[in-house]
Amino acid sequence: MFPIIKALEKKGCDIFILAPDTGKSKEITKEGFYFMDLKLDRKGVNPLNEISALCSIYKIYKKVRPDIVHHITIKPIVYGSIAAKLLKIPVINTICGLGYSFVDQNNAAKKKLAFFSYKKALSYKKAFHFFENKNDRDFFITNQVPLSQFNSKVVNGVGSDLTKYSTVGKLGNREKVIITMASRMLWEKGVREFVYVAKSLYRQYDGKVEFRLYGKIDDGNPGAVPKEYLKNIEILDYLKWYGFESDMLAVYQKTDIIVLPSFYREGCPMVLMEACAMGKPIVTSDSIGCRECVEEGVNGFKVPVKSVPELTNAIEKLIKSQELRIQFGFASRRLAERKFDQKRIIKQYLDVFNKMLQ
Repeated sequence: MFPIIKALEKKGCDIFILAPDTGKSKEITKEGFYFMDLKLDRKGVNPLNEISALCSIYKIYKKVRPDIVHHITIKPIVYGSIAAKLLKIPVINTICGLGYSFVDQNNAAKKKLAFFSYKKALSYKKAFHFFENKNDRDFFITNQVPLSQFNSKVVNGVGSDLTKYSTVGKLGNREKVIITMASRMLWEKGVREFVYVAKSLYRQYDGKVEFRLYGKIDDGNPGAVPKEYLKNIEILDYLKWYGFESDMLAVYQKTDIIVLPSFYREGCPMVLMEACAMGKPIVTSDSIGCRECVEEGVNGFKVPVKSVPELTNAIEKLIKSQELRIQFGFASRRLAERKFDQKRIIKQYLDVFNKMLQ
């Protein structure tokens, strides 16, 4: 959401950022924003800690008295909306996908609690809600949450910077085809499936193809992939986990095919929007959020969730045909220009902020 924050700053707004300090507070204050450390365990369920977090948000809102607050992710949305409602502060919420709570098949109670919490937050009359895909908004409407065109809108995340991410068609003349998956290292993102595909194609494509994993281990997340697994699956010059990478532009420039076999209940994955902007062919799962970034057979392939054979088949089609990779790459760029232009998406946010402030 940083591009939106910067756009608000240019409009003359004073920005207070309330979040757990993950080591980036100095970076935030250097940008000219006020930073307040919030003690919030994003995965915790201890009732006392959760009540304490809610009280902290309420006290800060009461002290700062913001004209409007913007919440992102479930706990800030729920606790922040409660605090804002008590203080009659207008709210904008961004639902960046429904995430783990809605894909965990072994914990129905957790899913019910998450839905109930969202329902309470989204029912606040002085709130506007952005969804990153139509399926998520439809889910709440189907379940009798009072959402309409007047208090909600579907946008594709924060989009992609089409100027920064723009090397369409430049695949290079490398001997190897580079296949990249970039995400947090969670099982629900399809890490296991990606590795299975790589290993199944090893004998046929060793020396011709390289599979790369980029992303940090999400410590504390129930679906976190262990570091030991990621180190043990590596095959020299063929399959490797590179960990967190801050310079994704360089990663895309070295990549021929972007893969994300996620079933995480995504919003609209940034990696896929940026891949479109860069003019990359995409293979992803036909799941909520991911499907927003692929037109089947036009700029990539959508495969059934967890289907290793179909994922393998789709990737192999692109390995075998540079012509198809280039064709899909140009189509990805056209899709980015049509759906993921960050400037247009920021304008939609600013329009709502202006309306709410008035």
